[in-house]
Amino acid sequence: MRLWQWMTWEAAEIGRSMRRALTTAGSERDLTTQSLKAAGAAVLAWAVTGWWWGAPMALMAPWAAVVLVQSTVYRSVRSGLQQMAVIAVGTALATGAAVLTGNTLAAMAVALPLTALLGNYRRFGEQGMYASTTALFVLAYGTYSGFDILHRLLESLIGGLIGITVNALILPPVHLRSVRDSLDRLPGESADLLRTMAEEIGSGYDRRQAEAWHQRAHRLGAVLADLRHARQQTTESYRFNPGRRLRRSGPPLPSADWDHGWERIVEHLAALTRILADAAGERRRLAPPPDSVLAEVPELLLAAADVCVAYRDPAGAGGDGGGEERARAVSRAWDVHARIKGRLAEQDPETATSLGGLVAEGQQLLYELAVE
Repeated sequence: MRLWQWMTWEAAEIGRSMRRALTTAGSERDLTTQSLKAAGAAVLAWAVTGWWWGAPMALMAPWAAVVLVQSTVYRSVRSGLQQMAVIAVGTALATGAAVLTGNTLAAMAVALPLTALLGNYRRFGEQGMYASTTALFVLAYGTYSGFDILHRLLESLIGGLIGITVNALILPPVHLRSVRDSLDRLPGESADLLRTMAEEIGSGYDRRQAEAWHQRAHRLGAVLADLRHARQQTTESYRFNPGRRLRRSGPPLPSADWDHGWERIVEHLAALTRILADAAGERRRLAPPPDSVLAEVPELLLAAADVCVAYRDPAGAGGDGGGEERARAVSRAWDVHARIKGRLAEQDPETATSLGGLVAEGQQLLYELAVE
């Protein structure tokens, strides 16, 4: 039954992805475009080498073409150079092993360990794995003359050039959209987390709920990692890209300082949720703050959530990240924080410990959210 449920869920998710690719600009459409380009490059490479030229091992060309339609034009060029080096070395090793042993099985036993080891050489990157594949193609084909080796290298070169050309001239990829998606997700998901915390604290939370908040706060780190990767890809996608001036780039992206600020915000959110989790449940490590103080915490969290919402799409049309709305929300949050902080003097040493932690992390969080 669980297998059937998983298959049903997976099929539904595939269906949703297909609909998004057809109806909405986003990562699904970008992946579909790149996949179609890779398929088209492979067909074109086969048409040139297998149908028009009649090459003896034409499959090398579409194989090279399909793997060189990479996520950026620069990566296609770099991978193409790596691939040609890998193919040349793999072909040479396979040929040498075949000539030395005179037997295909023995040649595989000699060549494949060497090519597999070569595939892990970091200078070859992801293309290193094709050393063993090339050796298998050469040994399976069974001829090792200088003319045959030259043919294989030329077929691979033609396929690689076709793959790079297709990637560079047909909708060359630029990854600005991925950066903007991550820039929007960080404040959006942070606001959702803060609102959930406010709602559940208001109704009386338990340790299980607090642990779930803590896990969600930690998962925001994955969004930060996506943002860093997207920025790197965006910078890379402009290199060697002939179509970059034809693309609408939209307003400028915020600097990397924005990312660093959100790294600190995520850290304080994680610390805040950890304190709340440690002050809940039967085996709590901290004495919980009084209910009268906890009753004011949701207002603080909701105000912080409003600040996060005002940060959404900082590179949007306004360009100021919702400055006026953010200023009002920050002011409201500081007012609530001051009230909670004023209750510290009333606490006994045990409750003062947990409340002091909440006040300190809340203050750090608001300082980061208030940065222009």
